[in-house]
Amino acid sequence: MELLRGRIRDYAWGSRTAIAGLQGRPVPSAGPEAELWLGAHPGAPASVDRAGRAVSLTDLLVAEPEHWLGERLVGRFGTRLPFLLKLLAADAPLSLQAHPDAEQARAGYAADVDRLNYVDPFHKPELLVALSEFDALCGFRDPEVSAAAIEAFGVPALAPVVAALRTGPAGLREAVRLLLSWPESERAGLVAEVLAARADGPDAELARALAADYPADPGVVVALLLHHVRLAPGEAIWMPAGNLHAYLRGTGVEIMAASDNVLRGGLTPKRVDVDELLRVLRFEVLGEPVVRAVPVAPGVVTWPVPVDDFALHRVALSAGDPEVRLALPGPRVVLCGAGTLTVDDGVGRVSLGPGQAAVGTAAGGPLLVGGAGEAYVATCGAC
Repeated sequence: MELLRGRIRDYAWGSRTAIAGLQGRPVPSAGPEAELWLGAHPGAPASVDRAGRAVSLTDLLVAEPEHWLGERLVGRFGTRLPFLLKLLAADAPLSLQAHPDAEQARAGYAADVDRLNYVDPFHKPELLVALSEFDALCGFRDPEVSAAAIEAFGVPALAPVVAALRTGPAGLREAVRLLLSWPESERAGLVAEVLAARADGPDAELARALAADYPADPGVVVALLLHHVRLAPGEAIWMPAGNLHAYLRGTGVEIMAASDNVLRGGLTPKRVDVDELLRVLRFEVLGEPVVRAVPVAPGVVTWPVPVDDFALHRVALSAGDPEVRLALPGPRVVLCGAGTLTVDDGVGRVSLGPGQAAVGTAAGGPLLVGGAGEAYVATCGAC
């Protein structure tokens, strides 16, 4: 193992305290720090030290693919790391968004010569594990529940949306289409009417909170079609292809297939392609958005996902505990979430503090984790 230096993305919704505080840097940071990328995605590749020079992990994979990835992964994914590990800190809502499946991504990338929607030909399923209490919107809820929530605002203009939802899951597409196609000149008025209503309860609170940041965005109402979940630390949400979702606030560890394909559906000043989003979305009710950890060994848990691009394990150690041995093959990225830890793959031994990370190649042996703290270990599910 060797130290891995991640790249911080300064998106406007990021926190100025969470990542800096975890890493022991001055708080508040000079600007928003939204995500710490720990992978080889070309958008912000992490790096390792080579003779005092920072070398991109992407370049190392291309130069020595079988050493870093192993023959099996090279045959399956080529010379790229198939997963991307992130530390995410949201201090304001992210956009409502969805990601394409593998077939949609390949076709979209081939057709989208201007790269307006598709920046790579890969899918982007995601798993987020909460480090703090974490608020998110994830997946369509029962449309009857959504219809009642929207009807409670008493806004006559929303009657067609309510009527579409009353037809059941089949009406979800029409409800989303109506809202995202709302005339630009009438959007601020629609949100103002929603806010002027005397409705109360969690849905009204959510609408008011979102409208504070997006007072002329119909995504405020689209959000009422989704599950609003509040994760406790250690709980997770799984976001498969076609799942409409948005992070609202909190800090978490996120792992995903290494792609940056995002189709937005509101709560954003960025481009929204309604037709393409409607083509990608899966208009079905998500039964249970929260994923709970599954123990696999003393002090070790995982969150099973139905893809082979990635897997995530958490190791929790107390002072005096013996080292944990993880027989996880393939390249590994380890993030220290708390405490002080050592990680050793038989090739190199690294000490990590909070917010620091290490990377090891496929040539390494079983991973030994020691110390007192919490480690998040990212691997490929197909290794």
